[in-house]
Amino acid sequence: MRIEQVEIFHLCFEYPEAQRFRYAGGVCTARLTSIVRLRTDTGLVGVGSAYSHPGMMDLVLRGQLVDLLVGEDATDVEGLWDRMYGMTRWYGRKGAAMTAIGAVDVALWDLRGKAAGKPVYELLGGSDSTCPAYASNLLWKDSPEELAEEAAGYVQAGFLRMKMRLARTEDYDRAAVLAVREAIGPDRDLMVDASMRYHPELAKRMGDFFAEQGVFWYEEPFAPEDLDSYVGLRGKVGVPIAAGENEFGLQGFRELARTGAVDILQPDVSRCGGLTETWRVLQMAEEHGLRAATHTWSDAIAVIANAHAISASPVGITVEIDQTRTPFIDELIGRPLTVTDGTIWLGKAPGLGIELDDDVLERYRLPDPLDLPAGSYSDMMFGRQHLPPVLPYIEAGA
Repeated sequence: MRIEQVEIFHLCFEYPEAQRFRYAGGVCTARLTSIVRLRTDTGLVGVGSAYSHPGMMDLVLRGQLVDLLVGEDATDVEGLWDRMYGMTRWYGRKGAAMTAIGAVDVALWDLRGKAAGKPVYELLGGSDSTCPAYASNLLWKDSPEELAEEAAGYVQAGFLRMKMRLARTEDYDRAAVLAVREAIGPDRDLMVDASMRYHPELAKRMGDFFAEQGVFWYEEPFAPEDLDSYVGLRGKVGVPIAAGENEFGLQGFRELARTGAVDILQPDVSRCGGLTETWRVLQMAEEHGLRAATHTWSDAIAVIANAHAISASPVGITVEIDQTRTPFIDELIGRPLTVTDGTIWLGKAPGLGIELDDDVLERYRLPDPLDLPAGSYSDMMFGRQHLPPVLPYIEAGA
């Protein structure tokens, strides 16, 4: 099975004014994702996705990787991964180049499954056609009561777990957690994301509070480069520490594991190098006695690909599903992702078990990935008016 064509789609969705959300990075106005579709001489088609600066990824994909891929055996997934990594090592290893490799890699796994007539989770050694999933939203609101109402809606929608974003002020963070915990009850899992805005003393104080509230995990209190602070916090509070959405490749996650920085690793196929590299991370997590819960903040392809890996892994906990209502989650594969009793169904179809909606690809396609409209794209900001605001964190009693 030879690769005949590599199709690349960079997508941009602008939120309606009323749907924009506030968080530590400011006000999110739009979202981005990039899709790779591989066509083969057998007629089989594989799809993958990535989440980074679309212009940078386009340069890597069109400028180098397409020539490497066309004519190659699509079933040689690991071999092609190694060749792509080697070709981009000088300017890659992390960031956009690694992310671009991951989009291709996910599409190759989709093809491998279709060629074998098996779902990806079975290729990885799994047998469960379902995967636990959690609602990811609960961003900054004007009042704790609004957060409580939103959280109750996720319970009604079938979620047993959800994650909220904090890091506004200490009083807000505490009130928000109390409100959401009361709304969802003691038997559902609540995760918190500190958006890398805590210092060690504050992180310890908040960690003790989170433990009192039965928080399931405590995510990114510090920047990804600040391993020493993670090491200093882990084991000092009664809640597991999670990080990894800003890491790339096995090398980055190896440092988190080697230093004993976290309890839960959070790779993402659409960021850290695809399914091949994510599976290596999950295997390493198992070797180090750690658990894993994949990050996803881009599109439904990434959610499903991550879910295949988590379902197959003995240390996999759950996958993240963005609830900010973007077409990349709700429409890209022709249907919304449905959660029942806290799980999504992966089915028995070969590969990833999904098909793309071509209308969505064309409707949101960027004319030029190097010419991004000014805006805040959640993790990427362009245009001076959209740069992250300087928001000092106000601690209790300050």
